[in-house]
Amino acid sequence: MKLFRSRAEKELDSIIAELKQFLANNYKDQAHAMREKLLVRTEELADTGKLSAEQAASYKKVYESYTEQMKNYNHREFYHS
Repeated sequence: MKLFRSRAEKELDSIIAELKQFLANNYKDQAHAMREKLLVRTEELADTGKLSAEQAASYKKVYESYTEQMKNYNHREFYHS
């Protein structure tokens, strides 16, 4: 575990914390929105050089894990392009 986290990592960790909170409280739409926000911000931060390729890959794995976990979370279907 890194002792000091970058501002970008702290932002993404905050998104993950919110996502977990929404899941814990059964707020389905908000949880899905935060999951998508995690991917979008990860890509934006990686594209601007604020996240290394390794860091971006790590956060994308978290996104993929939540995507799998939440795939039957409600009645609507999600498509990722």
